[in-house]
Amino acid sequence: MTSLKETTEYKTFEDLEIYKAAREFRKKIYSLAKKLPEYEKYNLAGQMRRAAVSLTNCIAEGHGRFHYQENIQFLRQSRGSL
Repeated sequence: MTSLKETTEYKTFEDLEIYKAAREFRKKIYSLAKKLPEYEKYNLAGQMRRAAVSLTNCIAEGHGRFHYQENIQFLRQSRGSL
């Protein structure tokens, strides 16, 4: 009989599926930012890159927090960057 509970072992935040997805999203945003018109290169493109980096950084920082509620707060910030 198979257990419904699936155990997943991970050692760092880099092993989390959500972090992997966020990294892929960040790469796509960087690619999109390169395709923007020249007049947007420094305004909108920069803001897009900073938000994409914030997405992964907040996931990583939240993972390192001791309390569950702190982790949740960083995930909320990450969602805001998204």
